[in-house]
Formats: sequence, C-alpha cells, structure tokens
Amino acid sequence: MKSAVETLSPTRVRLTVEVPFEELKSSLDNAYREIARQVTIPGFRKGKIPPRIIDQRVGRGLVLEQAVQDAIPRLYVDALQENKVEPLGRPEVDVPEIADGADLKFTAEVDVKPEITLPEYHGLELSVDDAEVTDEDVEEQVNSLRERFGSLTTVERAAGDDDYVTIDLSATKDGEELEDEESSGVSYQIGSGARLEGLDDAVKGLQAGESATFSTQLVAGDHAGEDVEVTVTVTAVKEQQLPDLDDDFAQLASEFDTLDELRADLSDRIERSKRIQQAQAARDGILEKLLGLVDIPLPDAAVATEVESRREAIGQQLGQIGLSEEQYLQSEGQSAEEFGQELDKRARDSMKAEFVLDEVAEKEELSVSEDEVKIAIAQRAQQSGMSPADYFNQVIQANYFQTLVQEVRRGKALALVVDNAVVTDESGRPVELKRLQPDGTLAPEGEDAADGSEDADAAGDAETPTDAAEDSTAGKGEGDAGTGTDGDPEGQPGSGA
Repeated sequence: MKSAVETLSPTRVRLTVEVPFEELKSSLDNAYREIARQVTIPGFRKGKIPPRIIDQRVGRGLVLEQAVQDAIPRLYVDALQENKVEPLGRPEVDVPEIADGADLKFTAEVDVKPEITLPEYHGLELSVDDAEVTDEDVEEQVNSLRERFGSLTTVERAAGDDDYVTIDLSATKDGEELEDEESSGVSYQIGSGARLEGLDDAVKGLQAGESATFSTQLVAGDHAGEDVEVTVTVTAVKEQQLPDLDDDFAQLASEFDTLDELRADLSDRIERSKRIQQAQAARDGILEKLLGLVDIPLPDAAVATEVESRREAIGQQLGQIGLSEEQYLQSEGQSAEEFGQELDKRARDSMKAEFVLDEVAEKEELSVSEDEVKIAIAQRAQQSGMSPADYFNQVIQANYFQTLVQEVRRGKALALVVDNAVVTDESGRPVELKRLQPDGTLAPEGEDAADGSEDADAAGDAETPTDAAEDSTAGKGEGDAGTGTDGDPEGQPGSGA
C-alpha cells in the first residue's frame, strides 16, 4: 500500500491511498464467504458455495464492491498511522469504480487537529480574590444555622415579608380550569423567590382563609409560556421563631460547647472553602489567559458535531424533569439564538483547551499512572452517585476509557501550568496553590499537596460556604419541619420539578 497526505487547510487534509490488487485477496476471500452465507443457490448449501459459482450467479462486480467496502476502513486506519494524522470526526471517502484486477485507489478527506505553536506557559500572572474571612461571612453562616433550628408558630394575622404560608394554588386560562396545574398544602416563605411572578404581592396581606387572583405566565409544564390567571388561597400563616444566640444554641446546633468555638469552626470552614474557590478561579483564569495567547483554527464540522452533542445532552437532562428546550429558554429569558451562540462558544473554548493542553502534555512528556486513573474514576463515580466499580464498567461499555485517560492527562497539564504561574490575591499576597489540599487545608510549609490533589476535578469535591453551616450540625437533631423549605413551592403552577 502507498499513501500520501495533502494539506487542504490548517484543519483538513486529504489522504490518497493506492493498493495493489493482490493485496485485496483477504478482503475478496471475506466477501466470497459472506455472500455464500447470504445467498441461496440450488444444489449448494449456504456457506459452501464455490467462488466461481458466485461469480456466475451473483456477479464478480458485487464481490469486488463488498471486498472494497471491507478493505477501506482498515486501509484508512493504516494510512492515518503511516502519515501520523490525528483525525477529528468521520472522513469523506471517495472511491472510484474498481476494475477487476486493477489497483484500488481512493481518497479520504478528514478534519484534523491544527498545528499549534505553544506560547511561553511558565510564569503566567493572575490575580484572584482574597480568601480572608470577614465577620459578615461568619454571621451569615451562624444565621443560617439559627434558621435551620428555628420553629414555626401559627399566627392570627395577615401574612408579611419573610413569613411562611401554607397555600393552595389553581390556574385558569380563558376561563377554563387547568386541572394539571392545581396544588395544595404548599409551604412557601414570602420573599424567598417564587418562580411565579406576582405570587409574593398576591400573598402579602392575606390572612388564613383568604384568597387572591393574579395574572402571570407559567414557566414549566404543558402550559409553559402561556398567560394564565392564578388563584392562591392562604390556609395558614406562620412566623419563624429563632433560638437565642448563646452557648446553649452552640450545643444544640453543633458539637461545640460555646458559641465562640462554633464561630471559630465556621470561620475555618469558610476559609478553606474560599481557598478552594481561589484555586478554581486560578485554574479557570490561567487557562483563559493561556488560550488567549495562541491562535487556534477550529474545523467547523467538528465544532458543529460538538455543539449538537452538547445540545442533545442538555435535551436529555431537560427531558428528565419534563421540560422542553423551548420551555427552558422561556424560563431563563433566553432566545434560541442566544442559546445557540452560548453552546457554540462553549464548544469552541472546550476544543481549544483540549488542543492546547494536549500539546503541553506532549511537550512535558506527561503520562498517566494506574493510581491516577483510579482516583479519577473514584471522583467521577462519587459525582455520579455510583460505586467506582459500576462507573468503571460503564466506562468500559461505552468505550470511554482512553478518553478518560486523556482527560486525566489534560488535567495534569493544566495543573502544571497553574503550578508554574504567579498567582496573587487582590492584596498582593502569593496564593500557594501547590500546598492546597483537596479539603482546602494547606500542606505543611515547604511541602506540596498530596498526590492527586491537583487533579482537574479535585476542587469540585470541596465543601462550599453553604456546606459549612450544615456540616457543623452533624449528629444533631433537625429543627421544625416547616423550616426546611427551600423557598420554591413544590407543585405550584408551572414551577416544574
């Protein structure tokens, strides 16, 4: 076999392949065997029909056509390897009609990774937010705890700001009742952010047993985006009673004996969370700066495929919660054009990052160990709510293992670039990313973080500021059930899942 490659553009090549006819013998033999299994010829058993009989009854042309179809995928891969071409997407293959006994000649056009000239990626500079914890940060978490352990008391008065109400909801359109949009016994805190525009204004001022009707637009369900009349009936008004802020509260809400100890623990958790946020901002910012230093042409067909893949994934996620793409865009106040532009940008940014990080990994001769793959599988399994064994089996079944290894290698390449960057906070102090552990603590002075802590997914496992208050209550009792609402009245008309 002879092959050659011609560059059509920075992102597309044409392979020309020429194969002597005698090298097609194995493909011809396979074609005869396959046709012998498929056709029925009197006097011969299936699978036992001689080639000369197939030539007479079926035709040599059909045999040649099937042999070529069998050979081309293998020959195409051989040509890629011979010319060191890394394809993106499927090729466009052109095969002229082959004559019996003549050499096979065909061409294949395919998108490829562009050649990249890496800029200097050591010493990139970036500034991120300070990680200092303020008194306001701590008090916000303390107040969250107080609300969690608060109790609700029924009051005989009109509902006002921050009150909790129990409500029934129904909707009509053009005077017709929408039965699938009815709900009852919904717990809702006024001012917490209703999905139904106008709900807060309608409820405020109502006492138990009173109703109000308001016009709004549903954001989900079969009638998403439609103008309707919603009737809300208040069945109970409750106000939240918060526990006193003292040592007794600290003992109720946490493992600590005093309020000062609780505040100190919350301050430590918030600080660790802010360090993780710094690391995430540094990683994202350094990657953005690196990509801004290099011009990378992208193949339009590959970008289009990536955009479509992302759109399908989003569509599947929306389908699981009963929303169409149109309904989702209405709820987000985003046009189809804006959504498409956002998907295109994300796809292009992702593709650029892959190309650049692959080049960094190649230049730095980075490899991926078995332990690093295990860590990545464990992290992704945890994020997916699966066991590592089940996630690994899914990876193998989806033929995703090599892609996973590539992702880990890119994560190492990005970690290398970030580690060699000069990152400071807004106050001008150096941010010690190399010492940062996955939980937000710092390794001892002069030591780097433990292996695996700089994986691209490591920061995603750290607790957020909101987690801090909840973690401090581990092992303690829950507050009044009525305080558990997240401010989104489940089942309200058009609220979605």
